[in-house]
Amino acid sequence: MQRIYFVFFITFFNILVVQGGRVLLTLHALELGAKPFTIGMLATTFALIPLLLSWHTGRLTDRFGTRWPLTFGCVVGAVSMLVPYFSPSLPAIFAAAAISGLSIAFIMLCTQNLVGLLSKPAERAKNYSNYSLSTSLATFFAPMLVGYAIDRSGYGIAFVIFAVISFVPVVPLVIWGAVLPRGTGEDAPAGSLRDILAERGLIRVLAATSLINAGQDLYRFYLPVYAHSVGLSASIIGVVLAVNAGASFVVRIVMARLVARFGEERLLAYSFFIGAASLMLIPFFKGAIILGVVSFIFGVGMGCGQPIITMLMFSKSPPGRSGEAMGVRMSVVHLTRLVSPAAFGVLAAAFGLFPIFWVNALMLWGGGAISLPGKRR
Repeated sequence: MQRIYFVFFITFFNILVVQGGRVLLTLHALELGAKPFTIGMLATTFALIPLLLSWHTGRLTDRFGTRWPLTFGCVVGAVSMLVPYFSPSLPAIFAAAAISGLSIAFIMLCTQNLVGLLSKPAERAKNYSNYSLSTSLATFFAPMLVGYAIDRSGYGIAFVIFAVISFVPVVPLVIWGAVLPRGTGEDAPAGSLRDILAERGLIRVLAATSLINAGQDLYRFYLPVYAHSVGLSASIIGVVLAVNAGASFVVRIVMARLVARFGEERLLAYSFFIGAASLMLIPFFKGAIILGVVSFIFGVGMGCGQPIITMLMFSKSPPGRSGEAMGVRMSVVHLTRLVSPAAFGVLAAAFGLFPIFWVNALMLWGGGAISLPGKRR
């Protein structure tokens, strides 16, 4: 049981840097004059390296374990935050986003897989719920910390702060990382990707993964752009984003009970529908308070979606190859993150920000439709 809390500790600091770094780099790009299309390209930069490496990283962790890949991810995350500190320019921001993507390729996959590996089947829903609470807590504090650091000390100090935070888990990983599960030590089987994709219902889970991550990422990237366009300060934008994370935290407290009552697939569908409805409302409001309310509703709707999908993915993975299965999922996630922001950046450049939220809402509605129980692969 102590090992699972060790994973939650590592996860908190990692997600704090992942989510805070995205907001920080986005706001710095806007400060340097980036347009909506450039912000879309920045979002795709975060996704490029995880798209290329996640599956291979999963195979690596199945064979050798997660201790040193996690340590590597933390160090690389710190490096990514220092690049724009030494070179405050748009090229440096794009370089930092690419390096951050390398960190994400190791960190997200390892922590999600570890929760499944350290959980008995009867405890899996509870442990993934607690894992998602740690990510929600980090996501709640990250944008507020970004906004406060920028307004109080400037962008340079903000980057240094997040570099230090990224390095925090390195020492405990070096000292106590041996308690984490080790790999099989065996070579990955040939043709394993085809075997994993052949698992019953997996294609539907991957489709839901793609849609929910596109919805959440587009919200996180374009809500700051929209809020900035209506004159809200960095601190206020951070609070609005933090309210969203707070809502996710609240709903995840009772997620295990909700899963027991509605079932995983039906609850996932409800999450999509509520998220879609809230996104439709954003372009109609400009005030910080009402945008915070809508952000809270979006967080409630989407709060259960990510951990449920992760849980479904782990449960459908072949024995001894859960890291590889998680790697396939992460590749799909980052393929979505590579394609959708660029496409939506073109849409924003042509028609403005309003269609971003409405098309995003339609995508989430489609995710709810395919997640309803009874749908086939």
